Amino acid sequence: MKKIFVFTLLATTLLLSSCGGSKRSTTVKTKPSKKDGIHFVKSESLSAVLDAAERENKFVFVDFYTTWCLPCKLMDEEVFPDKAMGEFFKENFISYKVDAEKGNGINLATIYNVAAFPTLIFLDEKGRTVERNDGSLGYSALLQMAERAAAQRPMQ
Repeated sequence: MKKIFVFTLLATTLLLSSCGGSKRSTTVKTKPSKKDGIHFVKSESLSAVLDAAERENKFVFVDFYTTWCLPCKLMDEEVFPDKAMGEFFKENFISYKVDAEKGNGINLATIYNVAAFPTLIFLDEKGRTVERNDGSLGYSALLQMAERAAAQRPMQ
């Protein structure tokens, strides 16, 4: 019994000392700031967002998400905060997040036939779909999709 106690004490001490007691220099990879990335406007209605897009000669990027969707959360943390992505989107789109299970998001999800999360849709100023993806995308794939959508916008 005494041997088991000593072994347990020794094992616990070794484990605790190796879990954070290191004084070695480590490189910390910082995540991009959400302030640098895609800025999503707040609005109760898509029509107000479409009106703003028409005034600014931009398309609308809509991110249909749910609160329980893990791929949605990963995009929020890994893709949307990217600074270069944010600059491109700010120049070309008005970005709008829609919780597909709350408020007017339920109606919008029905109108745009959203069945998977996230669903990423680029709309023209009239609300017509220009580009669409059902499911999450990484940085490069989302940027390519955004570039295709932006190329369809008439220049003024």
